[in-house]
Amino acid sequence: MEKKPYLQMYDFAGKTAVVTGAGGVLCSEMSVALAECGANVAVLDRDLNLANKVVDRIKDTKGKGAAIYVDVLKRDTIQKAAEEVLQTFGKVDILINGAGGNSPKATTDATQTFFDLPEEGFKFVSDLNLLGALLPTQVFGKLMVEQKEGVILNISSMNAFRPLTRIPAYSAAKAAVSNFTQWLAVRIAQEYSPNIRVNAIAPGFFITGQNRFLLTDKETGELTARGKRILDHTPMARFGVPEDLLGATLWLLSPASNFVTGIVLPIDGGFSAFSGV
Repeated sequence: MEKKPYLQMYDFAGKTAVVTGAGGVLCSEMSVALAECGANVAVLDRDLNLANKVVDRIKDTKGKGAAIYVDVLKRDTIQKAAEEVLQTFGKVDILINGAGGNSPKATTDATQTFFDLPEEGFKFVSDLNLLGALLPTQVFGKLMVEQKEGVILNISSMNAFRPLTRIPAYSAAKAAVSNFTQWLAVRIAQEYSPNIRVNAIAPGFFITGQNRFLLTDKETGELTARGKRILDHTPMARFGVPEDLLGATLWLLSPASNFVTGIVLPIDGGFSAFSGV
């Protein structure tokens, strides 16, 4: 069988990648792709059942992976996970901060207006996306500083460029992730090592477990009104699939982008370029 294109372009043999939220739809594909490219992959997630399924997929490709529990909002679990990664693989070269998401408690609808949003819901979503990137970066980034090299990749969103209706906490948090990415890239390069790079990708609209029934009708599978509006404003006229993230992700993690730091790269089918006219 002919090798996949990214296997021909990228070789991560001898590298160790840590992926948080790795049991999710998007980050599980990133984890498997990195393993296929030769990396050792630490699959971090709150749900070890999901993490172990990803490791099984990695092993099916003859790759090396380890499922490790982490709660990205609890520093002690992150520190314990880092110790386990070092015991298992010896070092950390790559960190993907993939944990994040939204919550119904931070989403407006006909029964819950903006003025009714509970503080705890807004705070949870804000913390999950921003602190959920900051805390793992403090722990694993410190290891990179000690070895004077490494790559950090955050997951921002199209919501960071233009906030969507109904999800104020998620939009604000992802805007903060983009800002944090740029801030950290400068700080790390100037104060610690120019060989530690920090970037982010900003996925457009991908159907995941969290948003499936916002975009498609649960009973019929047809697009909802919101789903139709999104596709009407996406020049490529489709939702993304997880594989659409892999080329950009592997490029940003590889030596091919050695002079790239502090960027937030849209992967959105043209959504951010389209004015709607």
